Amino acid sequence: MRLPYIPDPPEYTNEDDKAVVQRVKQRRGEKGLIALDRTLLHAPPVADGWNSFLGAIRTKTSLSTSVRETAICRIAVLNKAWYEWESHSPILLSAPDVSEAHVNAVLNSPPRAVNEGILNAAHAAVLSYTDAMTLDVQVSDDIFAKVRDCFSEKEVVEITATVAAYNCVSRFLVALDVGERNAQTGPKEGGKE
Repeated sequence: MRLPYIPDPPEYTNEDDKAVVQRVKQRRGEKGLIALDRTLLHAPPVADGWNSFLGAIRTKTSLSTSVRETAICRIAVLNKAWYEWESHSPILLSAPDVSEAHVNAVLNSPPRAVNEGILNAAHAAVLSYTDAMTLDVQVSDDIFAKVRDCFSEKEVVEITATVAAYNCVSRFLVALDVGERNAQTGPKEGGKE
């Protein structure tokens, strides 16, 4: 970590800052504050906005867990945000119908390619769309058409917002080395220490 983590519990005296901590803790539940939160809380208003926005992306879209987490995990791989990978790959694996082959394909497909093992054409379209948004920013008409063929307009917006949001997350994690795992050569074996 390039900055010290905020103590847990934070030692704020300002009531507004204390309220931010409570909102973050409420979203996290039993897990409590994670390293990302303890970094963001250096700037409580930023942490508050982040908590609200990412909370909506994670819990208020209509996307299936497998679609959402395929995109999030792929971003983690492309940006070498291994802290993010280690947080989200177990969620992806726990999704209905997702196999280890799917998770391995998300991890091991070369950039702008889809290895065998991806669950279906819709998930392959999400993987290609995520690669294009993450690596190129612009998305070709061909890649967009594949996503549009598989998902409703609402879902396309939700997928796009998820990819954009988690590119922000991964870049924050890597730049500050939150969790001391980022920009390394790959995930820990089996995602565990």
